[in-house]
Amino acid sequence: MDIKKFIYKYILRRKYYRYGACKRCGACCTKIYVNSRKSMIRDEEEFEKLKHLHPFYTYLEVIDKDENGLVFKCNKFDKEKRICTIHKFRPGICRRYPSEIIFKMGAVMAENCGFKFVPIESFKEVFEKVSKNKLKN
Repeated sequence: MDIKKFIYKYILRRKYYRYGACKRCGACCTKIYVNSRKSMIRDEEEFEKLKHLHPFYTYLEVIDKDENGLVFKCNKFDKEKRICTIHKFRPGICRRYPSEIIFKMGAVMAENCGFKFVPIESFKEVFEKVSKNKLKN
């Protein structure tokens, strides 16, 4: 096993490598779901309470509501220039986007997004490990 794979898998406890770079499509800034506790925020009253917990939430505006919950956009994204107006001072959640945890929760990368996730272990490796464990039992 190579050192990179070892570090990601056993030290960082990751399941995926993240590759790519931002293409400034703005999709991650213009259709945002916010997860609070164990579910998506479904009403504006709940969202108002969150605004007091972290400055990031004050940047969000409700733009829609669907079966998943409220849909937000960030008011710091300049649609014309396709840039974040506070890029140097953006919150940690934006700096780390996209994170594996969001991807594992079922998030789908925007079609034009420059990032992608690739499993650290191939299907073949996982299958062999599971098969070996079944033979032992």
